Amino acid sequence: MGNFSSSRVVPERIAGRHSGSAWRSAAAVQPSAHLATGPQQEQRTFYEFRTYSIRPDQNSAFLKLTNEKIHLRTAHSQLIGYWTVEYGGLNKVFHIWQYDSYSQRAAVRAALAQDPSWISEYISKALPLLTAQDNEVLYLVPWSRLKSPPQQGGVFELVTFQMRPGGPAVWGGAFQAAMSAHDAPGYGKLLGAFHSEFGLLNRVHALWWFESADHRAECRHRAHTDARVVAAVRNSVAHLDSQRNQLMFPCPFSPMK
Repeated sequence: MGNFSSSRVVPERIAGRHSGSAWRSAAAVQPSAHLATGPQQEQRTFYEFRTYSIRPDQNSAFLKLTNEKIHLRTAHSQLIGYWTVEYGGLNKVFHIWQYDSYSQRAAVRAALAQDPSWISEYISKALPLLTAQDNEVLYLVPWSRLKSPPQQGGVFELVTFQMRPGGPAVWGGAFQAAMSAHDAPGYGKLLGAFHSEFGLLNRVHALWWFESADHRAECRHRAHTDARVVAAVRNSVAHLDSQRNQLMFPCPFSPMK
């Protein structure tokens, strides 16, 4: 879901006049048409979503090491949350990092590369335990703000929507209505909605909180009987290519839990 904008001049076609001067004259009187797929990104703050796949026989070892050494990483930049994936993917961890600018992230990566404690005590030991790493850069959608859970001890659901090409000008309103139809009546607590800047475009992630996995199942059942939710979802899925859900538990060291 990138924010793309362009301007172009469409000269009026003048019968019998195809010379360069005629086109320049037409262009001079035509206003520029600004074409954009949605609201321009005004916030510099962005979020990096990271997903690590762990060797199945090393899952416990990786989590133990990370629990003991995560302070070496958080000394450099802000960790929003760190979760293990319980349903929707096995032997995976998902974490969110916040940056104020791309230059800040570059400086953080450079500092980590020169941090002997980070290299010797964590990264050199953690990498052999992983089978894959993936990252995305995202911004909060204009109408969303990052929120804290109402209480600790719940579960989190990350819902990923791969929307059809066209951007928020095409599907943004329907997507917002579908999210609000769930959030406003209390069928879940929406903590943030994010759109992709780097990674697959036209991708939106919604981070939800529930008291428990059973509470999530109960809310989902009630939402299916709500005509307002059904109508909003029906309008939104017309723009949807695919959807993926992951239920996650926060790690003990996760700031968001």
